[in-house]
Amino acid sequence: RLIFKFNGKDSDYISVNLAMADTTSLPTNWEVNALFSVFLFNQISGNYLSSTGRTLCFQATKSEWGISKSISRKVLSDPSNGYIIDDSCVFGAEIFVVKREVVIERVLLTNDNTYYNHALEISGFSQLPQRWVCEEFDAGGQKWKILLYPKGNAEGTGSHVSIYLYYLVFSYWFSASSSSWGRPVYIDLATINDPNKGFIVRDCFLLNIEINVKAVARVS
Repeated sequence: RLIFKFNGKDSDYISVNLAMADTTSLPTNWEVNALFSVFLFNQISGNYLSSTGRTLCFQATKSEWGISKSISRKVLSDPSNGYIIDDSCVFGAEIFVVKREVVIERVLLTNDNTYYNHALEISGFSQLPQRWVCEEFDAGGQKWKILLYPKGNAEGTGSHVSIYLYYLVFSYWFSASSSSWGRPVYIDLATINDPNKGFIVRDCFLLNIEINVKAVARVS
């Protein structure tokens, strides 16, 4: 079940937790691994505001996990944002239970430690959609994309620009279960939109991506 907390430690934000509803039928020392994402429906645009998927381990000693800063109360309560219409909002959750199986694998780790640079010139920054994706580019023999949220995503919604590096095939350490990493709180909107700061000139935003591929793991 989903649990919403409106007056927690971070009272300016809404917290969303996922909890195991009934564990009485589970064995002693039970453990369930699940990939968990939260969605908030925008009733004006018809789009969904989603959190980055997280793999969580539920146990007898910890049967509840969540996101402490799902969305700010200010953004949620502003009718022009479309999340609350007629005093109602629509939350949802996507949950994938990860089954644990005994698998014998051989991992080949190839050292690389090579730096790559990729420059992007993003025109019409003020007119970008809620979620902008660049064309794929190559670094270290792998395919990548940049995901940009001009008005923020997750805990950065309405206050910061959010940016993610997405691995198209699947570090930090990129894997099949975590193919993207990034910063939902990258730069605050007031700073990036201030013409005196020089980040946006003639509605154009320059972004330089540096990737250091340390190693590539291949499983067989």
